[in-house]
Amino acid sequence: MRTTLHQLMASSAMAAALAAAAPAFAQTAAVPIPQVDVPAEAGEAASNSIGRERLTTEGANRIGDVLRTMPGVFTRENAQQPGVAVNIRGFEGQGRVTTMIDGVRQNFRFTGHEAGGFTYVDPNLLAGIEVMRGAVVGTGGGGLAGSVNLRTLDVDDVLLPGRQVGVLSRLGWGSNGVDFQEMIAGAAKVGPVGIVGAISSRSSRNYHDGSDASVSGTGQDLMSGLVKGRVDLGGGHSLGLGFVAYDNDFFANSYRQTINNKTMTANYRYSAGNPLVDLRVNGSYNDLTMKYTGGTGSAVGRVIEDQGAGFDVSNTSRFSLGPINVVSTNGVEYFHDDVSSTNGGVNPGSGSASQWGVFSNTTFSHGIFELTPGLRYNHYSLEGSGYTSTRFGAYDVDISKGSVDPRITLAANVTPWLQPYVTWSRSMRAPTLQETMLGGSHPGSTSASYIPNPNLSPETQQGWEFGVNIQKRGLLRETDTLRARAAYFVMDVDDYIAARYVTAQRVFQNTNIEGTTKQRGFEAEVSYDARIVFGSLGYTHIDSDLPSQMPGIGASQYLPDDVVSASLGARFLDERLTVGARYDYVSGGLVSGFNSSFTGPAVTDRQDGYHLVGLFASAKVTENVELNARVSNLLDEKYVPFLSTTGNGQGRTFYLGTQLRF
Repeated sequence: MRTTLHQLMASSAMAAALAAAAPAFAQTAAVPIPQVDVPAEAGEAASNSIGRERLTTEGANRIGDVLRTMPGVFTRENAQQPGVAVNIRGFEGQGRVTTMIDGVRQNFRFTGHEAGGFTYVDPNLLAGIEVMRGAVVGTGGGGLAGSVNLRTLDVDDVLLPGRQVGVLSRLGWGSNGVDFQEMIAGAAKVGPVGIVGAISSRSSRNYHDGSDASVSGTGQDLMSGLVKGRVDLGGGHSLGLGFVAYDNDFFANSYRQTINNKTMTANYRYSAGNPLVDLRVNGSYNDLTMKYTGGTGSAVGRVIEDQGAGFDVSNTSRFSLGPINVVSTNGVEYFHDDVSSTNGGVNPGSGSASQWGVFSNTTFSHGIFELTPGLRYNHYSLEGSGYTSTRFGAYDVDISKGSVDPRITLAANVTPWLQPYVTWSRSMRAPTLQETMLGGSHPGSTSASYIPNPNLSPETQQGWEFGVNIQKRGLLRETDTLRARAAYFVMDVDDYIAARYVTAQRVFQNTNIEGTTKQRGFEAEVSYDARIVFGSLGYTHIDSDLPSQMPGIGASQYLPDDVVSASLGARFLDERLTVGARYDYVSGGLVSGFNSSFTGPAVTDRQDGYHLVGLFASAKVTENVELNARVSNLLDEKYVPFLSTTGNGQGRTFYLGTQLRF
């Protein structure tokens, strides 16, 4: 993998060298290369995006630092884990939230004292994050509570407007163990062809918490890179190819680990100006391997690999039925994963999982009203075989089920700036191989045995969302903008899957919980930007009735009762200098405590809340050079992050960075 990354570095250096020859290309006409991404759902109200500017100033260290500022969104924190595990409205792990890199599903999962799986991508290579809450009908569907797409750099993210060759470079340094991180990307457009290459690296050490105590295992040695190409084939046809590589060494869950992740994409789009045809065809392949390379336990030598492949085809049509305007997106998607492991412990030795869906999502607009009925048919299958010395012996898994999942939204544009809406939806989440084929004994122990459950049923959710969207320009001055959203959601989940201790057999097993699991919540966010000053406020309240997870098989998923994230800033010197402050409040809430005896029910405790204060600043020195700085945990508070598996939160930390783009 390191050899592959060095090849990527050579590609990036070549792209950077092209910038030096920019005058030679100055006479070449710039041809816009269409960007193929995950299309937004028509009528989707509970969606958000995070752009490159915020990622550069706030998310270059950990993606979760930015995601946790979004209402209804949280992340599992493990001080030792560089991956991200996203929680939406209290649901996480095992595919409850569909997480993607460049539209490619990240289905790697494992069973341990941890989240059900992590997504691994270098924050320095990100260009944006799109989040959708609630049932997803189109591409990215098949989960329970929403989807997250982590979009990496593309050609137009590197090139300055009007340029055909360019370089983007980022260099950052942080105190408290963060140390240096570097990224360089080069891109060029020559006629109808665009290409971009990037390489990134970071090497960090253990950090200290708010009491100046060292938190062990919090360093990492990361190298990552990407190469992408796009070509305009003419006549509305375009083709893109991409490859993103990630290689990281770190210490987590008592072992030295190595993660290798390779994500490959092929994208085709046809859009020739015909309103009935906007066709997208996307193919993907993802290969993630986790290796336990060091430590003192019996799991040294463990290798778990997930090889996933998939495709999706969709078309968006726009037309009118008399006075009614119609936007309709219809398509199909399929993905398949092969899982294998060596010395995998309680994880499946081998197995395969497939899921496909057919979807239709259409918005009818007439007057002030918009009606968006959507329908998705989901079908999944699990196949595998295993052996456990407890009860089952040798066993086979062969499951196949389907589900029809509708969603319908009614919205009214009461005024040009006010839109109330109501949504009813149903979604399904298939059980995973890791849940179904749980088996074996805890490494180094015979006191904890695990058995599979080939009879798991899928989780199903249905519920309501009542909300309002506001967007107003010229509120207090001609150039200002106010955006706001508020939503109350109700989610009722049947057959929720959680780990339970079977007393009569003295074993652990994943089972469907009887009855209905209820989840209620309120989300609100408001942002105001008058250019001179700007500010934002986000708030989440959760009333959860989720069953407690058995510690040691997964981890607590309870969100804090209340979360507040606020920022306030100002711009000076013709907006070349920006300064501001950020405040985050995380209240107390329920958590599933760790039961070290492995013999009783899950322990439910309450965790204390905490307050965090930070400062940030950025300066545009020239048109090509930007500097940024920030301080996190300014008051050096000692705290345990909510949804934390291991380690106290990071103490006061200073960050300095520069971005060059030419």
